[in-house]
Amino acid sequence: MCFSPSASFIAGASLLAVGAGSVKYAKEPQQNFLAVIPILFATQQFFEGFLWLSYINSDFSELQTSSMYGFLLFAQVIWPTWVPLSVWSLEENNKKKKVQTIFLWMGILVSSYLTFCLLSFPVSAAIVNGHIQYNLDFPHTEIYLFSIMYFIPIVISPFFSSVKYMKILGALVFVSFLITSIFFNKNLISVWCFFAAAISVVILLIVRSLGKVEG
Repeated sequence: MCFSPSASFIAGASLLAVGAGSVKYAKEPQQNFLAVIPILFATQQFFEGFLWLSYINSDFSELQTSSMYGFLLFAQVIWPTWVPLSVWSLEENNKKKKVQTIFLWMGILVSSYLTFCLLSFPVSAAIVNGHIQYNLDFPHTEIYLFSIMYFIPIVISPFFSSVKYMKILGALVFVSFLITSIFFNKNLISVWCFFAAAISVVILLIVRSLGKVEG
């Protein structure tokens, strides 16, 4: 996470445990997309942990670029598609399924565009005031539009779900975004990913409740 390498690795290890629990409770294949999210967040936290080490320990300096891109792969490419895919896969209400399909295609479009940007434009990271700050030199005109489109499938899609507790997950992610935007705006990518990772504990509750329904 954004505060220290040890915090990143502890968060990652904790999320692996949560992910193992959520995968265990998943009873149907369509539940696995949601169930593995804590494990994906754990991997992202490990990438940032090694990025931290690359700055403070010369023995890890060769990992700097790969760790930075590994973290950004999740933040910019995986999450815009994976989150709406997870919500879409669980939806059984036909009308809401159509709405979730729109969110999913929006996420795919955002992931595709940000993949292009990561491959085409300069990217850097630095430790600033005790946090990792990611600098993405993407086209400013398009990035504002895609920032909104990034937000919608990740934060808004859970509110249109009929799955129990999914709206709670969406509300927590939304609140974490507001807090991060207000207090950690320059470190939004890193800090919001940390808060979202912590909130992913709710996923264990959702998957467990789905297992009980199936049972």
